Amino acid sequence: MNHTHIYLDHAATTPVAREVAEVMHEVHLEEFGNPSSVHSFGRKARRIIDEARLTMASSIGANEKDIIFTSGGTEADNLALVGTAMANKKNGNHVIISAQEHHAVLHAAEFLENIGFQVTYLPVYPDGKILISDLKAALTEETILVSVMFVNNETGVIQPIAEIGRLLADHRAYFHTDAVQAYGLLEIDVKALGVDMLSVSAHKINGPKGIGFLYVNDNVRLQPIGYGGEQERKRRPGTENVAAVAGFQKAVQLVVENRQDNENKYCRYKQLFLHILREKQVDFEVNGDENSMIASTFNLSFPGTNVETILTNFDLAGIAASSGSACTAGSIEPSHVLTAMYGKENERGKNSIRFSLGSYNTEENVKEAAERIAEILLRLTRKAGDTHDR
Repeated sequence: MNHTHIYLDHAATTPVAREVAEVMHEVHLEEFGNPSSVHSFGRKARRIIDEARLTMASSIGANEKDIIFTSGGTEADNLALVGTAMANKKNGNHVIISAQEHHAVLHAAEFLENIGFQVTYLPVYPDGKILISDLKAALTEETILVSVMFVNNETGVIQPIAEIGRLLADHRAYFHTDAVQAYGLLEIDVKALGVDMLSVSAHKINGPKGIGFLYVNDNVRLQPIGYGGEQERKRRPGTENVAAVAGFQKAVQLVVENRQDNENKYCRYKQLFLHILREKQVDFEVNGDENSMIASTFNLSFPGTNVETILTNFDLAGIAASSGSACTAGSIEPSHVLTAMYGKENERGKNSIRFSLGSYNTEENVKEAAERIAEILLRLTRKAGDTHDR
């Protein structure tokens, strides 16, 4: 069967916007100077970076000096965790993160544990959130850093960031949030939220891959985790990727401009999608609190199925979605996020799929996708039912 392909995996990455590609193409051809060079070629490149930094800063209510360009969200998370822990270890050796962080934070925390830091992993509940009371109980005199993601990349659930900011206002621990999935969809003001550091990635907002930024408040002591030149105010060495920075700036301008429209649109698409599944009597449950999610991402559990079979069938039907489960050597490792929410034994860890909407979607293709998906799931659960009947 020859199906048109429908992309429902924008939380993994997004298509580059045409305007972004055009800006980058122009910079690649016209502005090849090294931003550290003092001649006119270098100065032109430097201006592009300075202007982009202003755009990034104003999009989160920050000062442009506080924006560090990185190679993406992973490097931003690593720099936030490792850089802060190393620079502040004489004040304490305790770090707190949530159990459902992105691996860029989880693995950075594991590295810190291996070199002598203590890490507390806050539990996450079936609604997909941490509890402020757990964080309060975990804080000690030794705590130097708290890192809790803004929006979970698998469930789309929004964490109580402003409340965490208020709690930490009287504590010396720095507060970092991985805002990779929140940026562009939620209004973000770092001062109002009480956030000291915040990570963003361009390829989640129709920008290029391989570039992101870390916002670092002026008061944060941060040790670089790379060595070389004095770029990014000595915090991140390496010749800047000027074309990617320019593309990133354009993506930010577009996403800021269209934020409200996008939110309304994805909300509508999501309701349409769920309505069709219910109408076709597909058996599913939403993972996490539906009222605390961003508009574009939702994670559904399909009882009596498994991730591998679903995704294979989706792919054959031209549907791109994903799961947080890792398929290693033929066995499915349940999603660490859903395991944190529901426990190791819960089937949701192995039968849940993440759908994430974005620029590639229209009302028509969301409707078409939901109909194909309903058909597949009804067929799979019928098959599963048949084998149980024997």
